[in-house]
Amino acid sequence: MINVRYARMEDEEFWYRLDKHLNKAEFKNKIRDQRGYIISEDDRPAGLLRYNLFWDSIPFCTLLFIEQESQGRGYGRALMEHWERDMKRLGCGMLLVSTQVDENAQHFYRKLGYKDCGGLVVDIPGYEQPMEMFLAKAVL
Repeated sequence: MINVRYARMEDEEFWYRLDKHLNKAEFKNKIRDQRGYIISEDDRPAGLLRYNLFWDSIPFCTLLFIEQESQGRGYGRALMEHWERDMKRLGCGMLLVSTQVDENAQHFYRKLGYKDCGGLVVDIPGYEQPMEMFLAKAVL
């Protein structure tokens, strides 16, 4: 059985197997603020989603990650749909996601109804990366 729930402190070891960017203090904030989710099947965690608030008001998915061996089984879609319902329940009307232009995630997000809405080029030494593209979706 597939289950999506808010992340808990006891998920920390699993979380950091997938998320190499979040510091420990922010992980605790995600738990406290319920801004992180775990998807599991038969109590075995398979992936996670975390988000922040862009402009302090628009939910912005900052990471969606499914373990390699669990990819292609609908977990990413299930996590996104759960998050979208949760954000709609909280009264949000628009959601944001982003991905680098050289990643395939942009096609996944478009299939879910997200539309391109801009990009960010970072060329500061030590922080360079391919353009980060942003996609938005109405959840009215």
